[in-house]
Amino acid sequence: MKLVFQTLTVGSEEGFAFKSLRTRQFECPWHFHPEYELILTLHCPGYRMVGDNITPLRRGDLVLVGARLPHIWQHDAHGDTAPVHFLLAQFEENFLGDACQKLPAMAPIRQLFRRAAVGLQFTGRTRDRVDGLMREMAHTTGLRRLVLFLTVLEALAASREVRPIASAGFTVELNPFNQERMAALLKFINERIDQPIRLSEAARMTHLSEGAFSRFFQRHTARTFPAFVNELRVGRACRLLAETEQSITDIALACGFANLSNFNRQFQRLKRTTPSEFRRRINPANMAK
Repeated sequence: MKLVFQTLTVGSEEGFAFKSLRTRQFECPWHFHPEYELILTLHCPGYRMVGDNITPLRRGDLVLVGARLPHIWQHDAHGDTAPVHFLLAQFEENFLGDACQKLPAMAPIRQLFRRAAVGLQFTGRTRDRVDGLMREMAHTTGLRRLVLFLTVLEALAASREVRPIASAGFTVELNPFNQERMAALLKFINERIDQPIRLSEAARMTHLSEGAFSRFFQRHTARTFPAFVNELRVGRACRLLAETEQSITDIALACGFANLSNFNRQFQRLKRTTPSEFRRRINPANMAK
């Protein structure tokens, strides 16, 4: 799970690459590339991190990642055996050619690309419409696929059901050594999310003092190290509350919380509700365990 600068292979026939990715062995590094990427998550329990934003993944999550914006889709397979499934389009800003890209009619698309510098998430009817268009793209090629993709971009550019992902002040640091440190840290955290994770251990593996590590981590994530770990743990807990009948105590332990009171406190702080109430809202038939 080493972060690298990636250059994606775009399609020669349509000018962009379209992929339907379905696999049980999924690893996505903390990475960036000069191409834009539109990602529809059909199944991938876990979380995504785009810039300094971390969000649990849900079915139907639709995100446009801007050029050179660091991101990672992290699969959390705990209790889940289904393959991950994504539909994604990868393309350069001028995939239609410079002359076409500069046409007045393309102004909304150019504006969309500028807004995508911090990443964009689409919801509501826009998400539903693009979901249908991308599913159709998976079963066609050539001119028809290109037309469908332009329709997707038109829908995204016109949508008001959109929110930025990374913070407005987020700046990309492309130092490869620091990016590799972040990749190693994310792997370390994900593999040990159900165990005690100490800041001193994380600092030691990055060869930094605890103070220097804290500054480094906050600069990259806009969070303290403990806050970041708690967000991941609560995100996993939300999925287990929604998808399993495990007791709340067992879920707390499976997510790395040493005791139930700390789990309840962190869950309430991040979700503004209790674990039992969250479970009832997701599935009224579920009773708190």
